[in-house]
Amino acid sequence: MTGFRLGWLVAPRERVRPLQILSQNLFISANRFVQRAGIAALAHGESAVAAMRDAYARRRDRMVAGLRGLGFGVPHVPEGAFYVFADARAFAEDSRALAFELLERAHVGTTPGVDFGSAGEGWLRFSYAASDAAIEEAMARLADALPTRRP
Repeated sequence: MTGFRLGWLVAPRERVRPLQILSQNLFISANRFVQRAGIAALAHGESAVAAMRDAYARRRDRMVAGLRGLGFGVPHVPEGAFYVFADARAFAEDSRALAFELLERAHVGTTPGVDFGSAGEGWLRFSYAASDAAIEEAMARLADALPTRRP
C-alpha cells in the first residue's frame, strides 16, 4: 500500500490537542479503503507481518554482507526502515558524483549521503526494499563497476 498512509500517535496528554490542530491542517482523512485495510491488517495480519519482517531481515543481512565484501564501511546494521547507510569514502569523497557514476556505469540507484546533510558526505544510502535476486544483481553490478574507483 505504498503511498496510502494510516497510523496513530502516542503523545503526552497535554500535547494531544496541539497535535490534533496540526493534523487537521495537514491531513483531511484516510481513504475508506485504507481504513478498512488497516482494520484487516490489525485483525488478521500477524503472519504477513512476521513473514515480511523475516524477508527484510534476510535482505538487510544480504546487502550488508555484500556491501562490506565490496569495501564499503557499514559500522551499524540497520534495525529499522529498509536502508543501509554505507561509508563509501574508500571509493570517493563526493557522494553525489559517486552515486551518479554508479547509476551510469552499474545501473544501481543510490542516494548520496550529502543529501542528508554535510555529515553524510562520502556515504551512500542503499535500499533493500527489493527482491533477493535484485539485491544480488545490484551487488554483482557494483562489483564490476567499483574496482576502477579504488584510490
